[in-house]
Amino acid sequence: MWILLGLVGLVVLWAIVTYNRLIGLKNQTANGWRQIDVQLKRRHDLIPNLVNTVKGAMEFERDTLSQVIEARARAVSAAGPADAARKEGELTQALGRLFALAENYPTLKSNDNVRMLQEELASTENKIGFARQFYNDIATKYNIAQQTFPTNMIAGTLGFKDAELFEVTVESERQAPAVDLSMRK
Repeated sequence: MWILLGLVGLVVLWAIVTYNRLIGLKNQTANGWRQIDVQLKRRHDLIPNLVNTVKGAMEFERDTLSQVIEARARAVSAAGPADAARKEGELTQALGRLFALAENYPTLKSNDNVRMLQEELASTENKIGFARQFYNDIATKYNIAQQTFPTNMIAGTLGFKDAELFEVTVESERQAPAVDLSMRK
């Protein structure tokens, strides 16, 4: 009887440790997504400043500026990693077009505000990339933990769901935008 009681105790202890591990990974995954969200907000806040700075010099390039603002609005309203990946990709493409057009305007290339904003956006893009990588790493760890035996028995019973990975959904978004910030003529 003591052996049976000891086995039941071990199973209960294992279930508690497994549950706590899954909760920890779930919370780390949520934190990873929030880190992406923080960087995306920073990006979204910088874009109107950039657009307003270049608006006067690029008066006849209204379509490009409108596309950037519209893409930003769609990206701000994104829900979840898959939707965010798609909408942020569209925003990246619109920004790439804006930066490419800015190269054709010598006054913009020499404008310190434009240069500073472009550098801030480039820095933010790097931070977003690192945050996405961290999120996908921890989300994958969480998904593996809940999908492997015998943890999957507890995860399934307690309603744990797989974390959605942040991935590029449009093939053209996999190409890095060709942006030259060197200010060379």
